[in-house]
Amino acid sequence: MMRAALTALAIATAALPASGQSMSERLNDYPTEVRADYVFGCMAANGQSREVLSKCACSIDVIASILPYDKYVQAETVLSLQQGSGEQLAMFKSAVVPRTMVADLRRAQAEAEMLCF
Repeated sequence: MMRAALTALAIATAALPASGQSMSERLNDYPTEVRADYVFGCMAANGQSREVLSKCACSIDVIASILPYDKYVQAETVLSLQQGSGEQLAMFKSAVVPRTMVADLRRAQAEAEMLCF
């Protein structure tokens, strides 16, 4: 009951809908394949139980309520580029914009962690 109330609060206080999208459209803009991929990865890291499945599904739902899909993709791309090395990829580790993108994703993940786990 408390988790549902907190999730509803997170959804209600999420950023305003992206340009031209209703809140419902924005909350459902993550493709099913992306949500499933997130849940599989989450379960691989946290266990293969029904309880973990529920927590991981909750987690991606909270992230989706906070961060529009295009921002999620951008942050994930930056994270991938930060794993590389070399002079050309150094800007993704030090520039303000990429760091901000990753920070926004990390904040959404932290909120999901608090609400779902």
